[in-house]
Amino acid sequence: MRPILMKGHERPLTFLKYNRDGDLLFSCAKDHNPTVWFADNGERLGTYRGHNGAVWCCDVSRDSSLLITGSADQSAKLWSVQTGSPLFTFNFESPTRSVDFSVGDKLAVITTDPFMGSSSAIHVKRIAQDPNDQDAESVLVLKGPQGRINRAVWGPLNRTIISAGEDSVIRIWDSETGKLLKESEKEIGHKKAITSLAKSIDGSHFLTGSLDKSAKLWDTRTLTLLKTYATERPVNAVTMSPLLDHVVLGGGQDASSVTTTDHRAGKFEAKFYDKILQEEIGGVKGHFGPINALAFNPDGRSFASGGEDGYVRLHHMDADYFNIKL
Repeated sequence: MRPILMKGHERPLTFLKYNRDGDLLFSCAKDHNPTVWFADNGERLGTYRGHNGAVWCCDVSRDSSLLITGSADQSAKLWSVQTGSPLFTFNFESPTRSVDFSVGDKLAVITTDPFMGSSSAIHVKRIAQDPNDQDAESVLVLKGPQGRINRAVWGPLNRTIISAGEDSVIRIWDSETGKLLKESEKEIGHKKAITSLAKSIDGSHFLTGSLDKSAKLWDTRTLTLLKTYATERPVNAVTMSPLLDHVVLGGGQDASSVTTTDHRAGKFEAKFYDKILQEEIGGVKGHFGPINALAFNPDGRSFASGGEDGYVRLHHMDADYFNIKL
């Protein structure tokens, strides 16, 4: 499996997202410029210029017409995917960490970091059909969790919002009333900050990765813990194959301790696990530095990883991969 190396960012990668058709890949990095690539050959299509800070997260609408990005410059922006022009900017009083379009793209959930005495918050914004009608008002603002919320995504039918972050608790909120419906239990939940959260293709379960060197699989409606995948390093990024029962974890030690260790000891590879048996089935090496972002193509035939080294690596699976027998 020969990866395609995509060099378009000057700084570490933070997030990767495929569009629904799987032909475009969007990458976010600390260099202010989200970039879009062709997902089959890694050709760079263009960049979205306008942010003045690290871009932490992005999401693309179902018809691939709108892109939303969240940045450390205290704003979230809506872009035209096709032209690259910014359509609207949501301004906040603290850095924006996570963005997610609802099913149907009529709403977006945006999380903001704790900053200058204000706590972290989850904002729900209405997304107008016509960008000229877009306003900045929040339909709902949720506050509560201590520390940063690293990811917030929509639950089934947009009825709930699932959030997770530095306090290592996963919470499910009612997206209309803002009421807290469920919290993960301390005994079975993560022990350290949750870095990443990925939903399954049908939305019935989701995967969380944490600095406690594990990833956990949860039922979306009941928040029942289904599986735990243990690894020997902090997990920065997680994703699931839409085709096979495979879970991919990426991570590595902190960037601060990278230079002091041999690169082979840092174990900067994407690890594949069997979703059901919880056993490791393989790994894909290549990054020089921790993996910060992972995404599986919706067709299940390729995946992308983004690292602290500023590279996006695009892996098209060999035929053998689809016949792995355990």
